[in-house]
Amino acid sequence: MPRKRTRIISLAACGVLLLSGALHAQPEGSGLEPVQAPPPIPGLQSGNTLEPEVTITHSKKKVFQEYRINGRLYAVKIIPKDGAPYYFIDLDGDGTLETREYFLIPVNQWVLFSW
Repeated sequence: MPRKRTRIISLAACGVLLLSGALHAQPEGSGLEPVQAPPPIPGLQSGNTLEPEVTITHSKKKVFQEYRINGRLYAVKIIPKDGAPYYFIDLDGDGTLETREYFLIPVNQWVLFSW
């Protein structure tokens, strides 16, 4: 019986301590001002496209897919007849398509899912 009583008293004391901390977390009249609502998100302008433009060019041994946004080339996917497809990608936006030879540590990349 005394053991059960001490457990109830200790649980009640923990509850009182937790509630007292919540009451003093932010004193009343701390000088904070309410935050204004953010401005509305601007709509899409008529000249901008969100989806890439894909140009597909066929040759005897390869298929080239060029990806552009607003007329700027940012990636090329090359699909050879024999072998796996590979990419040239403009990683830093300077207009130069990088290949793996520019990287210090080459990382193998495969497309796992596509839809």
